[in-house]
Amino acid sequence: MLTNLGLRAALRWSAGALRQSSALCSAVSLQTRTCSPSGPTVSRVAGNFVVLPPLRHYARGQKQTTSESQLSDLHPTMLKKDYAAVPIVQTTDDLVKRLLSLELASHSEKLKLKTEQLVAKVQKDEYDRSSVEVRVAVLTARIRNYQEHLKKHHKDKANKRRMLMAIDRRKKLLKNLRLVRYEAFEKVCEQLGITYTFPPEYYRRVTRRWLAKKEFCKKVYKAVQKQKAEQRLRMKQSSTQMNAATTKAEET
Repeated sequence: MLTNLGLRAALRWSAGALRQSSALCSAVSLQTRTCSPSGPTVSRVAGNFVVLPPLRHYARGQKQTTSESQLSDLHPTMLKKDYAAVPIVQTTDDLVKRLLSLELASHSEKLKLKTEQLVAKVQKDEYDRSSVEVRVAVLTARIRNYQEHLKKHHKDKANKRRMLMAIDRRKKLLKNLRLVRYEAFEKVCEQLGITYTFPPEYYRRVTRRWLAKKEFCKKVYKAVQKQKAEQRLRMKQSSTQMNAATTKAEET
């Protein structure tokens, strides 16, 4: 009997709550409400509540920054490397010149021409192809090409490894050139726009084990120095005694 009375009271209360909510919805019909700043959006359309799907901000693409390429200063009317020194190309019609120009050239052909421009800045003569300056220029063009590629494809681990290997080779060449011919080193860095940075000093992380080992080494060093000092003192005393004995023997 008591359970039936409780159920009836609960049903009456829920019916009253539904009447109040329907009256409130009719008063604010066609009005959009949000539950919370980060929660889903609730809108009322034609007497029904519609829960809109949440926005997925994490799926937005990153803004790509456009940086100037090292090949941007090459004019499209310039001829390719293989045809620049051919005199007959200058007398041909415009269509053939366009086919042999950089306008329709591939990226590798443009890179070859850019490498030749950098080599021409530092080479000793027109036949110089194996000096340190020329090798630095070739590596510089290759490194800048890798850097531009990795800005677009930052997950390309193979080309990143090749770039780091080329940087290490150029660093060794510049280091040797700086020690042997400093004037040529300054000229190469100025002509190619290279900023030479010195390697960092040796640094070791301080740990308790390393500190204990260092203190032990200091104690051993002091003990060894003390033993050497005592040995030198004994040798000095023995030499003075021997000198005194020889002088006494000579007097007698």
